[in-house]
Amino acid sequence: MIRNIITLLFLIFALNSFGQKESHTKVLLLMGSRFDITAVSPDQGKALNAIEAGISEIKRIEKLISSWDPNSQTSEIIRNAGIKPVAVDQELFNLIRRSIKISNLTQGAFDISYASLDKIWHFDGEMTELPDSTTVAASVSKINYKNIILDPEKRTVFLKDKGMKIGFGAIGKGYAANKALDIMSKMGLTGALVNASGDLISWGKDEGGKDWKIGIVNPKEKDKIFSWLNINETAVVTSGNYEKFVTINGQTYSHIIDPRTGYPVRGLCSVSIICPNAELADALATSVFVLGKDKGLELINQINGIECLLITDKQELFTSENLHLDYIKKPITNHKYQIKIGDKHAQ
Repeated sequence: MIRNIITLLFLIFALNSFGQKESHTKVLLLMGSRFDITAVSPDQGKALNAIEAGISEIKRIEKLISSWDPNSQTSEIIRNAGIKPVAVDQELFNLIRRSIKISNLTQGAFDISYASLDKIWHFDGEMTELPDSTTVAASVSKINYKNIILDPEKRTVFLKDKGMKIGFGAIGKGYAANKALDIMSKMGLTGALVNASGDLISWGKDEGGKDWKIGIVNPKEKDKIFSWLNINETAVVTSGNYEKFVTINGQTYSHIIDPRTGYPVRGLCSVSIICPNAELADALATSVFVLGKDKGLELINQINGIECLLITDKQELFTSENLHLDYIKKPITNHKYQIKIGDKHAQ
């Protein structure tokens, strides 16, 4: 599921201390989304080299997992659905195996075989009527992570039913952010941050030598920060229903679809997951959105090291048991160091 997220603000607070390090950021379009890649170092050349290394890694991963590239291993798996197993690289095999584990954990709320729904729901303005229930049911019949058959010895992937598809829209950007940051962190920087349209992960310190500061906003008032988080080697990923949707007969339908029913989910406006791993946070943000407030919080409260913040359609805010936000008595508006996260296109 394509998720466009604008519920966080990345704040860089300038410091006046001596020896302050410089941050360098490059913004570009990768994997169909905006990426903001930041490196912190007093050495500009070193910072820019690290950014380019991160970009190269993201492009490599896109080539591996893209279902739009006919030459990718993912496309080869899809072409052979119901026909034969396909041998793949260990990296892709492991990503699919981890995805299936998350599907088991979420009881199917997360499912990379959801991709058969892509041609039914359109949120680009061209959709004027709901798909008929027969078409939706036919597509849902192709969705079942249990029908993704893995052979570890032969390192093959087999989609059991003809017409099955897989896609990494709900986990791929988080994985790419992880991998890019891992490479950058080994290139002599003092800090780095990768923001893949809201799939954000940090390492080290910001240009002032402090933890990165992430502002949380209400998606209905995106220019007002009501709380913030200090993060270090932590991912913050947000999924929201307010950026891509379609209105038919006066009813609004979100682009976030329950793979178990084939229909858009309701009840939540925004889900933010905080944990050390952007890949896992990416998958869980969508999962909690599909599960809803009660089941979603129940799931997160059972997993060590993962926290969650929810905003409902009624603008109610809920957090997991161990998440402590630093609330601002008067919301900050138009802070000069704000950088919006989740813009759909690179500038």
